[in-house]
Amino acid sequence: MDFYTTIGFTNNKHFTDETAACMVFSEEIYVMLLTHAKFSEFTTKEIATTSKTAAAILSLELKDNEAVNAMAEKALQAGGKEPNDPKDYGFMYLRGFEDLDGHNWEIFYMYQQPK
Repeated sequence: MDFYTTIGFTNNKHFTDETAACMVFSEEIYVMLLTHAKFSEFTTKEIATTSKTAAAILSLELKDNEAVNAMAEKALQAGGKEPNDPKDYGFMYLRGFEDLDGHNWEIFYMYQQPK
């Protein structure tokens, strides 16, 4: 929870207990942090070891390049890792980080829609 609070999420205490934490980024974006035991209640599949394997890339569009850099730097200060160099594609600025469990996040600002 501390990692996500550091990068700008807030905790929704109504959906948080010793097995789960609801972290809110915006009115539309929530992240549920679950213990392995709790997560196992929702799937019969093996839970990925995300420090060794990639399961998904989660993306967030932010308001500008400065917001992208600020969140990336906060993620690094909170113990996250930056697996790739920042990229500026001309229409989009992108940085990525891995959270403390190894989940891949890409944060970006889109200048304009690509043609």
